[in-house]
Amino acid sequence: MKSLIIYESVCHGNTEKIAKAMSESLNADLIEINQVKVKFLMNYELIGFGSGIFYGKLHKNVLDLINKLPVVSNKKAFVFSTSGQGKIEFNNIVKQNLSKKGFEVVGSFACKGYDTFGPFKLIGGIAKNRPDENDIKMAKNFAEKLTL
Repeated sequence: MKSLIIYESVCHGNTEKIAKAMSESLNADLIEINQVKVKFLMNYELIGFGSGIFYGKLHKNVLDLINKLPVVSNKKAFVFSTSGQGKIEFNNIVKQNLSKKGFEVVGSFACKGYDTFGPFKLIGGIAKNRPDENDIKMAKNFAEKLTL
């Protein structure tokens, strides 16, 4: 299955680490969101969308890209995120938006990532040293199951 992972990683490289781990497991192409061409996406059967979490949502660039996508058929997608809290619920809006665009959403992954946003900066951040080796392993395992 030809796979692509699109990601936005702006603060500490947390999401990029997870995206790279997943791309290794899937043998997927990996691209930063600012390099994405919408017509290029139609060449893939499985597309992952990921970023850090900002105000309870994936990065605005991910949301904007999904809004620009045409309605598709026979395409699968998954969502992944990193955040200080690591809550998978933060992925729900993107899952819903992808479903509205015709994607079959086949998975969702979240893990903690070092976070120094807003007031967290005052205390030196939260989720220090994350994602860690265990998070990377879980991301790889998640990705491997997507192709079963």
